[in-house]
Amino acid sequence: MAAPQLGAWSPALSVSVVIPAHGGQDKLDLTLAALAAQTYPEHLMEVLVVDDGSRPPIRLPEIRPVNTRLVRVHDGWGISNAVNTGAKAADGEIIQRLDSDMVACREHIEAMARWHHVTDYLVTIGMKRFVDAPPVTPGQVFLAGHLGELFDLDAAVASSTEATIAKTDGLRKSRNPYHVCTGPTFALPREVFHAVGGLDPTVARGEDTEFAYRLAMHGVVFVPDPAAQAVHLGLPAQHRDRERAVRAVEPYLAHRIPQRRDLRKDRGRRWLVPYVEIVLDVTDTSESVVRQAVAAALDGKLQDVVVTLVGPWSRLNDSRRFALSDPCFELRLMRDLFAHDERVRLIDEAAPTPAPTPFRYRGPVDVPLHRATLERMIESVQKDLAGVLVVDLPDGRTARLERTSALGRAALLGDAGDDPDEIIDATHGVRHETPDRFWPAPPQPEPVVVPALNEPQNSQAQKQARPLAQEPVGVPGEAPERTLLRRLKSALRPN
Repeated sequence: MAAPQLGAWSPALSVSVVIPAHGGQDKLDLTLAALAAQTYPEHLMEVLVVDDGSRPPIRLPEIRPVNTRLVRVHDGWGISNAVNTGAKAADGEIIQRLDSDMVACREHIEAMARWHHVTDYLVTIGMKRFVDAPPVTPGQVFLAGHLGELFDLDAAVASSTEATIAKTDGLRKSRNPYHVCTGPTFALPREVFHAVGGLDPTVARGEDTEFAYRLAMHGVVFVPDPAAQAVHLGLPAQHRDRERAVRAVEPYLAHRIPQRRDLRKDRGRRWLVPYVEIVLDVTDTSESVVRQAVAAALDGKLQDVVVTLVGPWSRLNDSRRFALSDPCFELRLMRDLFAHDERVRLIDEAAPTPAPTPFRYRGPVDVPLHRATLERMIESVQKDLAGVLVVDLPDGRTARLERTSALGRAALLGDAGDDPDEIIDATHGVRHETPDRFWPAPPQPEPVVVPALNEPQNSQAQKQARPLAQEPVGVPGEAPERTLLRRLKSALRPN
C-alpha cells in the first residue's frame, strides 16, 4: 500500500481537526498559527477548538485557519469528553486529533490525510518530539518554512513511540501496534471514530491508549507517517514523575485492555473486559449438559473469561407460573440457574465480534473444555498471530478460537455474503489442528505393585515386588481392586 507523494496529488476528503483545550492560550495560539500555514487545501479543512471549561475562557487568535470554530463543553469534563464533543460537531470525513500544545509542520495534515484517500480502514499516526517552548510568536510560526527554523530539534527529547516504530519496521513487525497511538496527533475516518464509540470519558488516564486498543479490536491498520512531524511544547508528565505517572494509568488499562497480561496477575480478580468470550449454543440442549459445559469453562486454568449462552431466551414468558409441562422447561431451568452469575450471559444471537474482548471460543456445548484448552489455544495462535484456530474434532465437528481484530478486519474488508474465514485466511491466516494437544488424554495410572503376602521375611527381602495384575492373590476370580483391598486389610489386622 502506497500513499500519494506530498505536493503531487489532489486531495478530495474533508478533514476536521479537533483540538481539546483547557487553558494554555499562549500555546494554543502557536498551534493554530501552524495549522493556518498547512499545505492541505483550506476549503477541505476545518478546525474545532473545544474549550473544556477554561478560566478565563479560550478565545480564537487572529492567526488561525479560515474555517476555525470554538466549541464550548457544557456537559462533562476531561480530554475524552472534549474530543467526543468536537467529533460530534465535526463535518469532516476525517477526524484529526491534535493536542493544544503541538506545533505541526506545514505538511502535517496532508501527510496524515493522504493515506485515507487510499483506503478507509486506517489510523494514521503523526510524529512528535518534546521541546522547551522558546519565545516565538504566532507570526513567526506562520511564516516558518520548517520546524527547524523555530526550535532546536537536535536538543529535542525524542518520543518513545518513534523508537518503537523504528524498531518494528514502521509497526509491520509489531504484535500490538495500538501501543504507539497515544495521542496527541492521529487521524481516522469519522465513521470509524463513531463505530467504536469515541473515547471513554470514564478513563481519566491513558484514554488515548484505551481508545487505540478498541480501534485495534475493530480491525483497523495503524500507519505511522514520518513526514507528519510536530513538536510538543513542554515535557510530558512521565518525564516529571515517571513512577507515579505509570502507576496512575495502570488501573484503567488493567480493566480495559486484557492483552496487558502483566497488569492482571492478581489471582481471583474479575476485570471489566474479559480475555476470552466462550460462546456456546444451548438451543435444544438439556440443562445438565449445559451445566457441565459452563462448569468446565469457568474452571479452566485461564480464569479471565465470560460465558455466553446463545439460545431462544426471548421465548420465555413470565406472565404465567412455570409449569412442569412447559415446552421450554430446560431453557427455564438454565435461565434460573445462571441468572445471577455475572460471568454467564444469556443472549438470543451472538454479536459479529466480541470486541473489546480480544478472543472468542466457539465449540459444541456437549464437548466440555479441558482445563488447559483455552490456555493452549491462545498460546498456539499467539506464536504466529493467526486469526482463527480450528480444531477438527473426531466426530467431524469443529471448535475454534477467533481473534477479534481479525474478525473486525474481515468485516471492514468484506461485503455481505462473503465468507469471513476466506478474508481472515488472507489477512491473518486460518490454521487447522487436531484436538490432541488441546484436549489431552488423562494420564494413565501406573500399575500398583505390592509384595506377595504370607512369604517368609527373608524371601520378601530377596525378591522384587511383583505387579498385582501378574500375580493376583486372594479369592480366585475376584477383581484386582477387591484383592488389593483384602491385602491391605490383612496387613493392618492386629496379630
